[in-house]
Amino acid sequence: MNCKVLVIGGGPAGYVAAIRAGQLGLETILVEGDRLGGTCLMRGCIPSKAMIHAAGQFAAMTRAAGKSPLGISLSAPPTLDLGQTVRWKDGITDKLSTGVGALLKRAKVQVVNGWATMVDGKTCEVASAKETIRITAEHVILATGSEPVALPHIPFGGVVMSSTEALSLKQLPERLLVIGAGYIGLELGIAFRQLGSAVTVVEAADEILPLHDKQLTDPVRRWLDRSGVAVKTGCKAVALTQDAKGAVVTIEDQTGRRQDVAADKVLVTVGRRPKVTGWGLENLDLDRTGPFVKVDDQCRTSMKNVWAIGDLVGEPMLAHKGSAQGEMVAEIIAGKRRHFRPVAIPAVCFTEPEIVTAGLLPHEAEKQGIEVVVGLFPYAANGRALSMEAGDDNGFVRVVARKDDHVILGVQAVGAHVAELSAAFVQALEMGALLEDIAGIIHVHPTLSEAFPEAALKALGQAIHI
Repeated sequence: MNCKVLVIGGGPAGYVAAIRAGQLGLETILVEGDRLGGTCLMRGCIPSKAMIHAAGQFAAMTRAAGKSPLGISLSAPPTLDLGQTVRWKDGITDKLSTGVGALLKRAKVQVVNGWATMVDGKTCEVASAKETIRITAEHVILATGSEPVALPHIPFGGVVMSSTEALSLKQLPERLLVIGAGYIGLELGIAFRQLGSAVTVVEAADEILPLHDKQLTDPVRRWLDRSGVAVKTGCKAVALTQDAKGAVVTIEDQTGRRQDVAADKVLVTVGRRPKVTGWGLENLDLDRTGPFVKVDDQCRTSMKNVWAIGDLVGEPMLAHKGSAQGEMVAEIIAGKRRHFRPVAIPAVCFTEPEIVTAGLLPHEAEKQGIEVVVGLFPYAANGRALSMEAGDDNGFVRVVARKDDHVILGVQAVGAHVAELSAAFVQALEMGALLEDIAGIIHVHPTLSEAFPEAALKALGQAIHI
């Protein structure tokens, strides 16, 4: 087979690149060894958010079985059929995967199912159950994604699982130990706690969500403490013994003191790494940056007409970053002038409560020698937050701006449903908005979005509602 563009990998980076290439009239083939959608759609973003939603619904019904200030009550606590929850989650991922296939077909992209191995910078061999197909292309886009990192002394298998297995459990573990308090570990740990598991979280750093500042993570830490989640920071998991009944993990703190923690399941979420083995990377002469494939601001690699996008090329390992890179590369191949130079790539932790970050945190700006002003508006002063029982979780919206010209450098928020504000935050950054711009925009009342201009007013010394 021959084509103009060959895409290796059908995740959010690869399938978006293929669809855009097809839309632009480029003869395109996409090779995927599993199901269309990749980690995000099949094993990560979408299924985890589905499970988080289900857990939130279960927790709300459980609270209604007690005394509720809303006057809503249930005569008995809810029951959980985790198998049915997983089937519902799988139905969502099946629907979306089928949808991706339809979008590729509409863009006239040919999908080849099978495992691709690169032979050289223009050719790959695809092994399927029936045959091996050789595909030659003028341009190759590598979008192989990433995979969970295992601990050398606590490998995956048995009771030890990655997020992939955690999202497909048929039975709720009574005791869950989560190793790693980054966003994946906390999102899933919180969901399992809401479903009824006893959860312990172990983190080697001194704080949970170590990439965020303490002001942002404090509301999450309070939820964990209030909900009975045992959090052990400054500790490492150093040993594991397991049998048919479960596991015992030995953890060690920074003083060398050890403690055993029993669990029915152990969820390891210590990070992800680019998928660089098993598909013929060694047959390509590509420069590397650590474990990642090195690219420029157009996602060009060191080989002519070989491109790399998504998790394969570095942090942040986020689906929306990969999709943006895939669209850009397709347009460059089609002759358009594009560069990947975002002002900010927003990120969300779907914890309790949610956290949004876009642009620079206050300490990051100061580290760069930038004098800033910071404005913070609490959810406790927002009418919509109070009306939806979200005013007492210590949530807020925070704006970071240069002191001299008031250009906004970063926006962060923590609280219920703040993920939906992320678009407004990153749009302000990309448009080069000033504090005065945001403060001068009329926002709908009553909405959570009102906290954004209020934070800008606070930074300007003109706060109205606090």
